[in-house]
Amino acid sequence: MEDAAVQSEGRSGGIVINDGWPGYSLDLFSYPAHYSGDLDCVFIPHGVITDRTERLARNIMDDLGDHDIVVLCVLKGGYQFCVDLVDRIKALSRNSNRTIPMRVHFIRLKSYLNDQSTEDLHILGAEDLSFLAGKAIVGTGKTMETLLKHVEAFRPKMIKVAGLLVKRVPHNTACLPDYVGFEIPDRFVVGYALDYNEYFRDLDHICVISENGKMKYKIEKEGLQKEANVIQQKA
Repeated sequence: MEDAAVQSEGRSGGIVINDGWPGYSLDLFSYPAHYSGDLDCVFIPHGVITDRTERLARNIMDDLGDHDIVVLCVLKGGYQFCVDLVDRIKALSRNSNRTIPMRVHFIRLKSYLNDQSTEDLHILGAEDLSFLAGKAIVGTGKTMETLLKHVEAFRPKMIKVAGLLVKRVPHNTACLPDYVGFEIPDRFVVGYALDYNEYFRDLDHICVISENGKMKYKIEKEGLQKEANVIQQKA
């Protein structure tokens, strides 16, 4: 990435991608042909994501190497980042005298319709987290404020949050994750398990979705309600 486009904010702040960053031309990378016309650019290439994730794994090893930890992976958007982060922690642990006993638990939060966050947030898979008592927790994924309040009720010894992406949103008062991969402008990105209505998870790179892509895969609220009614009738 060009120096004019990004800057490092040190260990905690992550790599800052400036508002004017245009991304890379799609012609420079391979991506699934079925998304032709649905993307504006490659925002963060897969190789850069991989290298940054390894650095975060080293930071976590340095900070938590003396603790048993439980990794809470937030599905579905946090899945790929969590898997890669855990793999790198395991690799570092195998080659170090400071090993980390580690468990992974999966939960799911759903709060988006098309490219808009909604107030209707559901937490699935977190009904009983009593095994977290006394453990050090590393949470990965998004929509953390609600989840953290839920997790704190089970009295873990320590909670740390790792997030691959943090968006610069006006008037955002949310706390930053303890481990940040990239700070990005307020643009809707897909790929690397991040989706738009369940599409684009099969992209390796993080890309900016085009207006054509948004319209192509848009879900109308009426259609969503009909789908919910069908599910309810089948139940």
